Order: sequence, then structure tokens, then C-alpha cells
Amino acid sequence: MGLLQKKQTPQAAQAVQIREGGRHPFGVLDSYVPLRSGENELYRSIREAVPIVDAAIWKLIRLAGGVQVRCRDRRGQEGLDWFLTHVDTGRGQRGLQSFLDAYLDSMLTCGRAVGEIVPDRRRRDIAAVLCADPADVEIHQGDSPLSFTLWGRDETGQTRPLPRQELLLFTPFQPEVGSPYGVSLLRSMPFLTGILLKIYQAVGMNWERMGNLRFAVVYKPGDNPLDQSMAQQRSRQIAQEWSAAMQAGREGCVRDFVAVGDVDIRVIGADGQVLDSEVPVRQILEQLVARTGIPPFLLGLSWSSTERMSTQQADMMTSEITAIRRGLEPVVERICELWLRLHGLDSRVEVDWQDVNLQDLVEEARAELYREQARTVRMENDAKEKGAGL
Repeated sequence: MGLLQKKQTPQAAQAVQIREGGRHPFGVLDSYVPLRSGENELYRSIREAVPIVDAAIWKLIRLAGGVQVRCRDRRGQEGLDWFLTHVDTGRGQRGLQSFLDAYLDSMLTCGRAVGEIVPDRRRRDIAAVLCADPADVEIHQGDSPLSFTLWGRDETGQTRPLPRQELLLFTPFQPEVGSPYGVSLLRSMPFLTGILLKIYQAVGMNWERMGNLRFAVVYKPGDNPLDQSMAQQRSRQIAQEWSAAMQAGREGCVRDFVAVGDVDIRVIGADGQVLDSEVPVRQILEQLVARTGIPPFLLGLSWSSTERMSTQQADMMTSEITAIRRGLEPVVERICELWLRLHGLDSRVEVDWQDVNLQDLVEEARAELYREQARTVRMENDAKEKGAGL
């Protein structure tokens, strides 16, 4: 009987379910290669991928605002103030401050900013002040470090010197020695940002697994020859019934699942331990926030253990804003000096910025009260000493 028994061929295994590895949508960060010129699209992807970095840059831009310009000609001060408030800056915006916001945004993100002063047709006034894409402009140095030329592409794609260089504005951010291009504020962030996004992507996939459960249904046939011969048929029936039960659950219906034999149902990944991401995420965010110079408490991060530490961070923030403003002053001076010359006025100007104050107003009011109380006590003591002397 054993020789005449048909040899059983092994049953083909059922196709296993595989899942995609998962990848965050900012793939440019994974293929990052450090280059000297800086990758503008890469830096914009960092701002889009990490909201706290984008918020830090916008806070720097807002805190650096508040410019006022004083000229020596009293007749031209009123006209200059009106010009600074109403000059066209493109895209429906007006005022020099809107131009400086876009200019500083490009300078911090790309490492350099490019602008243009547009005179009117009669060349008697400034019609607009516009920002340009720094990726479309190249810097060519002259024979000396004091001379450089801005180049752009013409209709044929060839690079040529841009006309009217005296109307073009260019500001590098923290330029390195020997290079006319500046350094982006985000230059040291791609590596850490890539790690941070991988952590966030893994956390999202874990929560998707926990919120949308996957089940593993295992049927173990018994030692009975009948069970062995019908194992494949029963596995198909179990798979169909389980699929129908799951489909009914998605449609809002309750359907029981009944199986015969040894059937084991488990949740896929239920035994896996989810890694704690709080410590590594905080370590990476500390590095990113430290590069921006923004105190953590301004970004909603409770990392300062004492109030005194927050006060010291606010003082450091004031020095950072002052340094950024020094880079914007030459641009403001050139625009205002040209406006005054076009109107036949003294072109000497003085740029005045509003004070940067990050301290608590309640604490300031309390300090002012203490100063007035001390002043009152001194006056009373002086009056008593004079009365005693008489």
C-alpha cells in the first residue's frame, strides 16, 4: 500500500501580506550632500517639514521690524515718512517694512537676499522696491574685494551682467572669508532634521498600527488525516469569513466570526514595544532652536527651569536682533538716500530702530513703582535733614 499510495505534493504557501516601509514626504533631506553655495529648495523643505524652525524664523523677522529713518532736511522728513509707509513692494503690499520682511526672510533662509529699486518713468521718484529670487542671481567679484557685479540669465539662458547695478540691492548673511555668498541660518540643520523626520514618521506609523489594527489569523490543523487533507480548504474558508467580518465592521455592523479547530487570532505588533521618542526629539530640537538664537519659551517650549534663565535668554535675543538689524541698515540707507537725491534734498540719513523689549510688562511696571517709591523716600529724607539743620 505504501508503494501504491500517491505521493503528496507540498501545498503552495499562501501569499504573505507585506507592508510598505514608509517614508516621510521630504525625500530631499535623505539625499542631502553639503555644497558650498547652499541649496535653497533644501532649506525651504526644512522650514516646511519642521514647524518650530519656520516659527523661529518668522519670530526673528517680526522682532527685527520697526525701522524709522531721520533725514537732516526738515522739509523732506514728512515726504520721506510718507514714502516709507506707502512705497509699493509688489504683490499687493505697501511700505518699506513689508519689503524688509521678505528681504530678511530670503537672507535667513537662503543666506543672501537680492532686491531692486524701481524708479518711475520720469526718473524723479521711486515707484517700487522689490525682492528677487537669490537663485536667479550670481555674484562675480571684481579686481578688488570692494567691487562685485550681479549677473543674471537673459532670454537665451546666457549669464550676463544685470543692467543698472546702482539700483540693485544685495546682502549676504554671515559671509565666509573668500566667498561673496552668505551662509544660510539652516545650513547645519539638514542632518538633524532628517533624523527628526524619521522619528516622527515612525511615531505616525506606530499610531496608525495601533489605531487601525491588523490581525494575524493562524489555523493549526490537528493530527487527524482528515484535518490534514482539508487544511487548505478550511484556511480559505476562514480567510473568507474573517474578511467578511472585518468588512461588516467597517460598515458599522457587528458580525461574529465562528471557526472550527485550533484557530489563533492575534493583533500584529501588539507585543512590540514602542520606543520612547521624548528624549531624542528634545535633544534634536535643542540643537535646532539653539541655531536660531530664539529662547525656547518664545516658541512654547518649557525648557527653562528658572525665571532668571528666561531673563538671560531674552537679553541674548536682544543682541541677536541687533546684529540682524545691522545687516539691514545699509539697504535702508541706500533706498532712502536715493529717494532724497531724486527730490534734490540732503541725502544724509540716520536709521533708527524701535527698542527690542522681551521682558514682562508687569515686572517693568513693578520696577518703575519701586524706583518712584525710592525717589519719594529720598525726597522725604532730604526734607527731614534740611529741617533738622534749621
